[in-house]
Amino acid sequence: MHVHACLCAGLPRLALRTRVELVMHRRERGKPTATGELALACLVHGAVHVQGLPEAPADLAHLDTVSRRLLVLFPSEEARPLTTELLDEDPRPVTLVVPDGSWRQASRIARRVPGLEGAERVTLPAGPPTTYRLRREPKEGGLATAEAIARALGVIEGAEVQEALEAVFDRQVTACLDARQPPSPTPRGGAPRSGRGDGR
Repeated sequence: MHVHACLCAGLPRLALRTRVELVMHRRERGKPTATGELALACLVHGAVHVQGLPEAPADLAHLDTVSRRLLVLFPSEEARPLTTELLDEDPRPVTLVVPDGSWRQASRIARRVPGLEGAERVTLPAGPPTTYRLRREPKEGGLATAEAIARALGVIEGAEVQEALEAVFDRQVTACLDARQPPSPTPRGGAPRSGRGDGR
């Protein structure tokens, strides 16, 4: 993003019992429309892993421990809805693995990254449609990564956490849409007709 639109100073820092591990496809890195890393920047307990780098392949074997419950968030055939009833079956704190990429890339991450073989597969319950307007969503009911993280943590941690993350997501979408607007024409001998005040 342009410096004037940077969101970093206004991000919350949420110290949660749940740990979120984002597994990002290498082609998502650096895209201003990618939302997963912004969500992770709001979480004290979490990490970003990059899938698809030949020199450093992702390996999440260290996440499968007896002290935490390992869940992979992706709507595969074997995935169960993420509900409070499901969470009540096992009270251990959750490590939530979230694939980040196109639909095809994310499905491969969920299947192929070492360390996730024994993880439980979960999917989000039905909810309102996405408010993401930066890319065309190829799957009905699909969500941006930050939206999916927010809704999952809403189930696990509560509504206030979901609302905080969704507010950050909304600010990102608005900032990206604003950046796509063409600059106002500059009248002869005058200042640019822009509300930014930085001449861009």
